[in-house]
This record gives sequence, structure tokens and C-alpha cells, in this order.
Amino acid sequence: MNKMQIDIVSDIACPWCAIGYARLQRAMQALEPDYQFTVQWHAFELNPTHSGQGEPILPALAKKYGRSEGEMRDAQANMMAIAKDLGVNFEKLQERLTANTFDAHRLVKWADEQGKQTEMKQALFEAYFGEALNVSDTNVLMGCVKSIGLDAEAAGQVLASDQYAEEVREDEAKYQQAGVSSVPAFIINNKYLISGAQEPEVLVKALQDISAEAA
Repeated sequence: MNKMQIDIVSDIACPWCAIGYARLQRAMQALEPDYQFTVQWHAFELNPTHSGQGEPILPALAKKYGRSEGEMRDAQANMMAIAKDLGVNFEKLQERLTANTFDAHRLVKWADEQGKQTEMKQALFEAYFGEALNVSDTNVLMGCVKSIGLDAEAAGQVLASDQYAEEVREDEAKYQQAGVSSVPAFIINNKYLISGAQEPEVLVKALQDISAEAA
């Protein structure tokens, strides 16, 4: 049995992070039952200074990257097609608003202690990309908590406090200092970095090569 630890650095506001995890899932499934994977999620904020009301995503991205709204619309449409093939809901990808994701990252940390970290992350992806909901809004976050069967009252207490804030900031600082400047980033066995939302077959080959080197 090949045991592998996969640390995923990602942001809830990053569509490629949702695609990257779906591709990783396919790679992991292809390698079962010879491999045993442990997955841990880590925080990264694409827009850490975001505050106030969200902006429509297409003009916001156009401004950020110095491209036209049409170009951004095409890029988003391409991601929607990729997500659909992977069974990931990106139906309202182009309708969402920019959002601060710090509290959402705190909930992911909390959900980890309940054994549902990945489920929490996927619920947040679904809310933001599939339903264009505001993932900085407490009611939306509570809805995500309920959708995966966790205690909404306990989650509300977390959101009303500063619990897990330090853990999120430590995550962000650690991986920035390690040189992670874009997401998704996959760190395998605390040693090997795979950057970007690679195709499943690329991930399979990379994981096999890492396993062979470690053997």
C-alpha cells in the first residue's frame, strides 16, 4: 500500500481550485486500491483586502488582469465546459460577485475538526460557482454547514468569534513563505509541489513517479 499525504493550497473564490480537486479525485480513484491518500486543505486568499459589497465578476476580473470583459467571459465559459465534464456545478460562474473568503476559510478549519473538511470546501464551491451566492455572508455560510449535516449553531458561534482566524493566517503565511504564489497548489508528502489544475492523467503519472522515487 502506497500512502500519500496531499496538502492542497486553495481559495474558495478560485474556479481552477474546484476543477483541480475534481481532477485530483479522478487521479486518486484511478490509483485505488494500491494507494491510500490523506487530503488536507490550506487557506489562500486571491483577494485578501476585499471588503464591502461585491462587484460583478467579469468587469472585476477584466480590471484585475487588464483584459476585456469579452475575453474574461470566454475564459469563464471554457471553465464552465471543463467543470461540466467533471460533474462540477459551475452554472452561475459568470453571475457571481467578488467576495471575501476569510470566514469561509475559518469554517473549513472548523469542519476539519468534525471530519468534514473536504465536504465543507465542496459545499462552498457549489454555493459560489454553482449558485452565485455570497460566500462572505453568514446566512450563506450557515446554509453550507447545514447542507453537509454539521451543527449550524456551533458554526454560528465560530463565525461570531475570531476562532480559527490565527490558523488561517498561519496557513497563508506558511505557504506564501514557501513560494506558493498561485493556486491550486498540491504538496505531496511535504516534499513535492504540483502547481495548477493538471489533467487527471498528468496527476496519476506524477503521483506514481513520486511513489517510485520514495520506494
